[in-house]
Amino acid sequence: MEANEASSTADTAPKLKVMVVDDSKTIRRTAETLLSKAGYQVFSANDGFSALAEIVDHQPDIIFMDIMMPRLDGYQTCALIKNNEKFHNTPIIMLSSKDGLFDRARGRIVGSDKYLTKPFTKEELLGAIQEYAVDHSA
Repeated sequence: MEANEASSTADTAPKLKVMVVDDSKTIRRTAETLLSKAGYQVFSANDGFSALAEIVDHQPDIIFMDIMMPRLDGYQTCALIKNNEKFHNTPIIMLSSKDGLFDRARGRIVGSDKYLTKPFTKEELLGAIQEYAVDHSA
């Protein structure tokens, strides 16, 4: 019986919460599918303004943020999150189709923790989570 109790405890442990912010529905769905299958609780937003509201509501453990988005781009959104006392320690991984040094540097300036170039792989997404996020179920 002890084994059953242990497995039920693991099943009820809170899942790591991951936020995906991208104006591309394809990117959001791809990331959501990969991350959900890996056992993460996934939330998404299609621009920076929507992301800010979702972040307050769901308090994600890690955020994947596209750079080029309408209304509020990834750099601006990242800076707002990192300047908020409650969320400044939340890891933010910038996503971009550009792989330039300037873009990476600008991401660091606004407080991002890592930079992934699109298209990203499952291994890159999961690796970033393992590297930066604190797992509450551990």
